[in-house]
Amino acid sequence: MEDWGSARYGDPCRECGYDWSITHEAAIDLVGTIPQLYTELLGGHSPTLRHPDLEWTAGAYICHVTDNLRIWAERLVSAALTGDAAIHGYDDVLLSRARAYNLLPVSGALWSLRLAVEAWTQAMDLAIESEVVLAHPERGAQPARNVARTNAHDAHHHGWDIKRTVTYHTR
Repeated sequence: MEDWGSARYGDPCRECGYDWSITHEAAIDLVGTIPQLYTELLGGHSPTLRHPDLEWTAGAYICHVTDNLRIWAERLVSAALTGDAAIHGYDDVLLSRARAYNLLPVSGALWSLRLAVEAWTQAMDLAIESEVVLAHPERGAQPARNVARTNAHDAHHHGWDIKRTVTYHTR
């Protein structure tokens, strides 16, 4: 069970309904479905659509999830290979501005997401096998199994953001 995420977002998540009691294996499987899910959720709609309650466009959420998975993959592999479990936060808003998430073409973003999911899955396998426990500055000790759950929540939650954005503009 992931305590940090359930305490922060509720169990299930108050917004997207994510169930924090998910196994780490199921969380890894869920992340594996994300590229296809996001493709289907967009369903030919413009990735520049934005829900009035959200900062980012539908396409920007794809970029965010891609970067988030890559960053966590790097953290997990680094800890598994070096034993250095200390990690540092990053500002997703600054990263989104630097990369111009709202302007990136969705075809490239989805391609990059598929590669990020593959890399993240490999990193997760190595980290679980190596029994990695990351030291997060705000969350505290983060075993790889819990990282799988929090990363799956992020991907699931932003799928919900994409879905409600598209739904808002097609009703």
